[in-house]
Amino acid sequence: MASAVEELLEILDLEPLEVNLFRGRSPQSRWQRVFGGQVIGQALVAACRTVDDVALRPPHSLHAYFLLGGDPKVPIIYEVDRIRDGKSFATRRVVAIQHGHAIFTMAVSFHIAEQGLSHEVEMPRVAAPDALPNEAEMKERIWPMMPESVRRYYERERPIELRPVEIGRYLGEKTAAGRFHVWIRATGRLPDAPAIHQCVLAYASDMTLLDSALIPHGLSVFDKNIMAASLDHALWFHRPFRADEWLLYAQDSPSLSDSRGFSRGLIFARDGTLIASVAQEGLLRQRRQEPA
Repeated sequence: MASAVEELLEILDLEPLEVNLFRGRSPQSRWQRVFGGQVIGQALVAACRTVDDVALRPPHSLHAYFLLGGDPKVPIIYEVDRIRDGKSFATRRVVAIQHGHAIFTMAVSFHIAEQGLSHEVEMPRVAAPDALPNEAEMKERIWPMMPESVRRYYERERPIELRPVEIGRYLGEKTAAGRFHVWIRATGRLPDAPAIHQCVLAYASDMTLLDSALIPHGLSVFDKNIMAASLDHALWFHRPFRADEWLLYAQDSPSLSDSRGFSRGLIFARDGTLIASVAQEGLLRQRRQEPA
């Protein structure tokens, strides 16, 4: 298993402190704030560990708010409130705490699988992951052409492999209707427990999504004049999947106003099955230029 995936699984393996109380740690990287996807994934793990039959009653949706930037130097405490356990649904509320303050809050709903009507939208027709450059080819041929900030982000070891379809957007190209497609998968084999795959996808769902709100302007969160931060995040799980197999993350942004960008995403399995939907609003503030 790739070392980055091993580290991700360690990060998601929260330490139980007491009933409904867990402690999570952050990788000691150069980031000044904790990655939002990490907090989403850890909070989902905490919620799942309070549901006795989570394999039969998996999470189907989560709705979260980022309140304060997380400090990667200290642990995060996750407190779970068992709101309700019904026959079909269970509901949990999770609060992440650092330095005595709530930095994040999330509601999670769990649902027993039921038979019924079904439909799904068609997956966009884009290049398959095998037709796109792999990471070795990207490092050799493509990243040297990119701005240094983009290159640093993509070249570092990560638990999630990314293969962007519209790679030219990092050179300022504006794509049709601001749409962006990226193939994602864990860089190593994951355990078979479905909840692990949901938590890993929750982690990955915060990657690249907010950035799509800048595509219509030919910008990205890597631009030094853009200050970006996630404000909220919602994720719906529709059908079973594996996060260590290729998934297409199709993103667009219907609105950017008052320095708040709204982005949404549909996540498909390689066979075209719609497995999840995501929505997020984030702060995208242009830094004021200092007078010369």
